[in-house]
Amino acid sequence: MMTIKTSNNLNLLALLACLLLPFLATAQDFDNIEITTTPVRDNIYMLQGSGGNIGVSIGNDGTLIVDDQFAPLTNKIAAAIAELTDRPVNIVVNSHFHYDHTDGNENFGRAGAYIVAHDNSRKRMESTQVLAGSGRVQEAYDTVGLPKITFFDSMRFYFNGNAVDIVKTGNGHTDGDAQIYFREANVIHTGDMFVRYGLPFIDQSNGGTMDGMIDALMNIGSLIDDDTIIIPGHGQLSSRDDLLDYRAMLVVIRGKLVRAKVLSLSPGEMLESQPADGYAPPNENTNGWLLRAYEEYTGQ
Repeated sequence: MMTIKTSNNLNLLALLACLLLPFLATAQDFDNIEITTTPVRDNIYMLQGSGGNIGVSIGNDGTLIVDDQFAPLTNKIAAAIAELTDRPVNIVVNSHFHYDHTDGNENFGRAGAYIVAHDNSRKRMESTQVLAGSGRVQEAYDTVGLPKITFFDSMRFYFNGNAVDIVKTGNGHTDGDAQIYFREANVIHTGDMFVRYGLPFIDQSNGGTMDGMIDALMNIGSLIDDDTIIIPGHGQLSSRDDLLDYRAMLVVIRGKLVRAKVLSLSPGEMLESQPADGYAPPNENTNGWLLRAYEEYTGQ
């Protein structure tokens, strides 16, 4: 079993105390957020609050979490974990670099956790990034919040009775996406490569592509089976069928975008053809998504 040495007096109650002061000024924005806990399978749980879904593995080796949401929620996240185990969080795996999944890094890193992510995610966290579509600026993280362990294609370690495979299945959501597969439990956390809120966010400004997402979803589908429970980046627990249906939606939309390109439709004419009809309402958000995707194929 893999073990990581941590301070003997580090526990979740200490984490709650030492993390309280740094964000009293910003806590007001998150006062009404509640963290809910959903058992997934065996010793794996899902936490939901504001931001991406958090995967939790508990056991004799300690506590591993996948993603950590927003810094002002760290106390609440730690309290929810303390209801499951008295073991400290000693590993944080980032599914990608976006703030709603990683803004708790500095808090957990300061408390002694090792942070793991794809090489490209660490590179993105080291400097200021601008996200596609929204234009939101994500500032660089302090060193304590950066991943200390990174990988290129895949890595495996053994933790709490599971072979934990962390794999890069493609450049879809970003160029640093990781899927975290707990093999014995047959549970996978997909990060935002797969979500349940409608059209996915493809961050073209940071290496994401529609083709890459479609390919990555097929790779994930090949990695898992019909009994696998999926923790998506956002939304409810899901199945392999849900993931493949989601991929099929993207394939249909891509086909319509490619057809629009073959017909030499302008971006405006493409929008009039409503490539996402039946999948998303024709509003400003959908139109922006389609324009960014269309640009991948046309350069327009």
